[in-house]
Amino acid sequence: MQQTAAIPAHKSQPRRYLGVDPGLHRTGYAVLESCASGPRVVEAGVVRLERGASLAARLGELDRCLGEIIATHTPNVMVCEELYAHYRHPRTAILMGHARGVILALGSRYSLDVMSIAATRVKKLLTGKGHAGKAQMQRCVTMTLGLDAIPEPNDVADAMGIAYCGLHSELTTSRAAASGGAKRGRLNGVMR
Repeated sequence: MQQTAAIPAHKSQPRRYLGVDPGLHRTGYAVLESCASGPRVVEAGVVRLERGASLAARLGELDRCLGEIIATHTPNVMVCEELYAHYRHPRTAILMGHARGVILALGSRYSLDVMSIAATRVKKLLTGKGHAGKAQMQRCVTMTLGLDAIPEPNDVADAMGIAYCGLHSELTTSRAAASGGAKRGRLNGVMR
């Protein structure tokens, strides 16, 4: 499992990361802030969309709710889970693409840096396995972010993991740039 490293605050204001786990019925979101002591959860929750409503109505509600979250918490970066398509359910992928489109358009509207991250990358970072189950992800998010309780429902834990992965990715990139580029080598038997 990945240990949480102290994350330096950026300039005068800490950077905020909005992680989004897109869905047409439940969309998980989490706002994390990079602090010197490590990432801090500012807010996390679920946007619940009415099941019987039309697709257009649900997408409009998703836009409105996430827009309010962005306006309230002013994140710098939006991190959204990449679209996963299974050959048995192509229609689901198409419908999820609509939700992702709304989310990415919001990022553009609010001039956020937008990152897309594969679910397997998030799981690998947090659990060490790219195909970890929901319960394992929830436990690892709880430990990594130092939470008192397991985030429920799992959409919230997924959004926290997505935000953390974006924060970690940006931190790793900035550290590599500061040290003159990525270096490879072994440190105590571990590739770095």
